[in-house]
Amino acid sequence: MKEVVIITGSAGLIGSEAARFFSELGHKVVGVDNDMRASFFGKEASTAWNRELLCQTLKTYTHENADIRDEASINAIFKRYAGKIGLIIHTAAQPSHDWAANDPITDFTVNANGTLVMLEAARKYAIDASFIFTSTNKVYGDLPNSLPLVETETRWEISEDHAFFDHGIDETMSIDQSTHSVFGASKVAADVMVQEYGRYFDMKTACFRGGCLTGPAHSGAPLHGFLAYLMKCTATGMPYTVLGYKGKQVRDNIHSHDLVSAFWEFAKKPRSAEVYNIGGGRRSNCSMLEAIQGCEEISDRKLNQTYEETNRTGDHIWWISDTRRFEEHYPDWNPQFGISEILEEIYAANTERWHVIG
Repeated sequence: MKEVVIITGSAGLIGSEAARFFSELGHKVVGVDNDMRASFFGKEASTAWNRELLCQTLKTYTHENADIRDEASINAIFKRYAGKIGLIIHTAAQPSHDWAANDPITDFTVNANGTLVMLEAARKYAIDASFIFTSTNKVYGDLPNSLPLVETETRWEISEDHAFFDHGIDETMSIDQSTHSVFGASKVAADVMVQEYGRYFDMKTACFRGGCLTGPAHSGAPLHGFLAYLMKCTATGMPYTVLGYKGKQVRDNIHSHDLVSAFWEFAKKPRSAEVYNIGGGRRSNCSMLEAIQGCEEISDRKLNQTYEETNRTGDHIWWISDTRRFEEHYPDWNPQFGISEILEEIYAANTERWHVIG
């Protein structure tokens, strides 16, 4: 693979994990991030602390404070490294259901238009590079809620006689005829365009449709960052509101390192216009109630929680990713983290920054 790796959203959870990963492999990493997360979710969700850490600790890292919607700025970055770019990892996004509904234009321009700007810059200046897009399972809308679900004491679970029971939801699920949320719709537009550039322009592109992406570098906020924000609230005494489904909604969670290692497998043997459901699968999933219990046990504190019956629009009751398609294409991928390990690492890495009182 060529020398330069361009990463958007480089100070965020997945971007920073990727920056460290590829820097350690000896690649020059060009990070593109203007901390829009702070404008989305407030000062406490800012990724500035992580950007500073990357700049201080990674010798091969260069930071570009650019907006992915700014075609001139993005083209200038790509032109500067033309001929040397081997991989583009596009993680920058507006990531929240709830926030998107309040400002659909910004949501769409960041998620859809920004992705198009990145794709076109890649086509002009790095057409042979691999282009990885962090898509989302929200492209399926609320169609997963039509699956036959069974309520248990701590979670909703799919019926044992359904084809998705053993391994989770695969890529055959339709993205049509469902309520996506405004956020989900903007990510669908980006997802389909990434596929189209792969097919139409014969570029090496892949959409990784993630469930919950998590890890110790996540700047969790009320509107985004499920496990990280839940652990922060539990550890600090901040109030937390559980939204709908009796707190029994299920998510699989994939650690940022496991996801980035999947990116690396793809980059070594890239394919064109691929789509992969990617997540913790059956090995790493939990309900909200189960996650709360885990956070309380690890922090030795009780969560200050309230419950609201109304769920978020387009939200899933049960989601577990079937990762077998990716594993078939890339059998050397070896995810390492389960829910307990993820929660313990989030707590250990952030207690000082969160000012946890013992």
